[in-house]
Formats: sequence, C-alpha cells, structure tokens
Amino acid sequence: MTYIIISLIIGYLLGCIHPSYFISKWKKINIKEHGSKNAGASNITVVLGWKYGIIVALIDIIKPVLSILLIWLLFQHSVEANDLQFLYYVSGGAVIVGHIFPFFMKFNGGKGTASLIGLFLVINWKIALITLILFVVLTIVTNYIVIGALALNASFLIFTWYPQFDIAKVSIAGLLVLIFLLKHKENFIRIVKGTETGLRSTMKKKNSDYNSKGTTI
Repeated sequence: MTYIIISLIIGYLLGCIHPSYFISKWKKINIKEHGSKNAGASNITVVLGWKYGIIVALIDIIKPVLSILLIWLLFQHSVEANDLQFLYYVSGGAVIVGHIFPFFMKFNGGKGTASLIGLFLVINWKIALITLILFVVLTIVTNYIVIGALALNASFLIFTWYPQFDIAKVSIAGLLVLIFLLKHKENFIRIVKGTETGLRSTMKKKNSDYNSKGTTI
C-alpha cells in the first residue's frame, strides 16, 4: 500500500506542473480565457503559436515518463516485475489526474491527452506510435482533435485489456477513459449538434488574427 501511495503522490505532483499555465502567465494572459479555454498544448498553439505549443506538448508528454522513471529507480529492487508495471499505471495515471485537476488552478487544468501519450509510450512504445498515427489521421479526417483523442484513449484501454487481462490495470485505464469522456462531454454534444469549432476553422481564425494584428494574440 505504501508503494501505491508514494506512486500516487509522485504522479499527481508531477502532473500539476502545467507549462501552459506558466507560459501564459509569463505572456501576461490567462489561457483559461482565450481560445478553447483549455490549459493544454493545442490551445497554447492556437493562442501563442506553434513554438510554445511544441514546448507545452513535450513537457506534458515527459511528465508521466519522468514519474515512471522515478518509480523504477525507487522500487526496482523491492517490487516484482508485474507489480512494478502496475505502479507505472498508478503513477502515470496520477500524472494525468494531476494535469486535469491541478490543486493550484482550482482543480481545473487541461484535458490530459499529451500526458496519456507519454504514459502509453512507456507502457508500449510500438503500439503507442501506431495509435499516434491513428490519432493524427482521425483528427485530420474528422477535423476534430477530440475524435483523435477518443481513439487514443480507447486504444490505451483495449491494449491494457488485451492480451493479458489484469483487473487492476484495466480499472486504471477505464477510469482515465471515464474522466476523458466527462471532460469532453460538451465537445461531443456540440459535434452532434454541429456547433463544435473544427481544427481547420480554429487555425484559420488564428492565422486571420495574426495577419490582421501582426501578432499571435
């Protein structure tokens, strides 16, 4: 139990490191009041430009990688291999929870997609890369990032479920999918109603703002 608690604390605190929040503060804006109002890489890209978006995405992806590395360093000699991988899920999942519900942002952070990519890459980088291709293709084809993110979450759950079922790991993956669905409920409702702003429309608006003002915001 002690191992689980330590893994949760390490993961959550690392998840609370929010590059989008700190960069927007540095640029003297509130990211929660601009663009999609999401504290994540995609909205930072729209509001401040692709360079900042890449920085945010990389840091958010690295957070679960760093968390799992710390767990490995701490427990590699005291925990069996299967239990150690379970702790990877615990810590990586806690990173995503911390990213979505950071205590210093009134528990209203980002959506956790980039951090899920990082967790997936550590668990199985080959499957993760295939899923990332699917994520990009679906995002481009459907014009909605949330559809690509849905495929990413579903793939992570399916991979955790199959070929070797482990109720503990599946429960964590299932919880992350549930949180994803709850956080994106309004997006899916708007897609059904036809009122959701697509990726291409968002980027066109961003480019228009840049051309008219000579700046990205």
